[in-house]
Amino acid sequence: MTRERPRILVVDDEATMRDVLRTRLENWGYEVLLAEDARGAGEQIRRGDPWLVVSDVVLPDASGLELLESLRAGSPGRAVILVTAYGAVDVAVEAMKRGARDFLTKPLDYRRLRSLIDELEGERQQGQRTRELETRLSSGVGLGGLVGNGSAMREVFELARRVAGSDAFALITGESGTGKELLARLIHDLSRRHGAPFVAVNAAALPEGLTESELFGHERGAFTGAVASRPGVFEQAQGGTLLLDELSEMPMPLQPKLLRVIEQRSVRRLGGNREIGLDVRVLAATNREPEVAIREGRLREDLFYRLSVFTLQLPPLRARSEDIPLLAQHFVRTFDAKHELAVEGVSTEALELLRAFPWPGNVRELRNVMERAVILARTGFVAAAHLPPFVRDPPAELQGDFVLPAGITAEEAERHLILETLQRVDFNKAEAARRLGLDVKTIRNRLRAYGLRVHRG
Repeated sequence: MTRERPRILVVDDEATMRDVLRTRLENWGYEVLLAEDARGAGEQIRRGDPWLVVSDVVLPDASGLELLESLRAGSPGRAVILVTAYGAVDVAVEAMKRGARDFLTKPLDYRRLRSLIDELEGERQQGQRTRELETRLSSGVGLGGLVGNGSAMREVFELARRVAGSDAFALITGESGTGKELLARLIHDLSRRHGAPFVAVNAAALPEGLTESELFGHERGAFTGAVASRPGVFEQAQGGTLLLDELSEMPMPLQPKLLRVIEQRSVRRLGGNREIGLDVRVLAATNREPEVAIREGRLREDLFYRLSVFTLQLPPLRARSEDIPLLAQHFVRTFDAKHELAVEGVSTEALELLRAFPWPGNVRELRNVMERAVILARTGFVAAAHLPPFVRDPPAELQGDFVLPAGITAEEAERHLILETLQRVDFNKAEAARRLGLDVKTIRNRLRAYGLRVHRG
């Protein structure tokens, strides 16, 4: 199938000039329409809808400025370059005010003309791609708050629909930042429980010493500081869905108690003497490989099997780079609305950088980068300069000189990456977290799990 060439309309009352421009433009790969006056130009536009018009300022039946105005009225997105034998500055200024993209004088500098047309063609392709992405987003590419159209995400969406149709327990796995909580909320929203509470609790973020109280609740006087009775997250999710996030970070002594609550479908508050019946759908999530967590003694095998009737695995962003353009445009739309800006999309150069970056922090990291970029751009398109330095020029550990030993597990690879990055930033945990797209608390938790004490940062 032959690719259709972009059309350019040349408007000039001099036949020689029309022929010279047609030859040049066709050699540059464009289809050329010709007109000798404003009336002919209007007919060609109605017939051929060119994306660019190169017009003389002085025409037999109208000035180029009048033609420019009519062209802009009919199609504001159509680019217009005006040409004249007279280098009148006032006319040039007026032309630019009315929307001309540039103003060239005869004899033409064809190198300058080609450079200008190449620039406009890049903008045209950029705008076309953005419109296509907007169309795909508007037609519902993705499900719930998750955006994606690649085969990996389509499989996740299909399984999520099936899981939502039952009350079976499910375990969601995936690296930090892949959207595990969004997927859990999606399952809840698609289920019969959608009108009831959705409660998410991060086991790694529970206050030390109060984990049991947060989960199961407590009665007044159950411990020092318990001045009033308080329901735990199981009771808060009554009738709805409870997400136990970062399950493998839950203290081991608490896991059998959790298993008991899940199996008996009832909970007893700390300091209480009665069982409270539960009608709660439990989902769990972890960023660790469950088998590795079991082997390392972080996760009880019986709890894992009880919660993993279904297992949904969210792929890392680097494994679905085909979704990056959609996600970037989705975030442009999101942050335009949030910050009341007018960014249209992402430039070709910036998009190439986004697709080349490995995104250790996954979609969460891309989201943060895009919010920053949209705020900096404000209007038009996000350019490469609007992206942070670590995306424009990735640190060495995210390029080719960081080599992992052969045959190691994903858990061991994460350990290598974190420790190597810490070494390269002089053990500054905040900087290492920024480079890896992780929370500082996650870095601290990992170091504690590795049995290492790093005092700086």
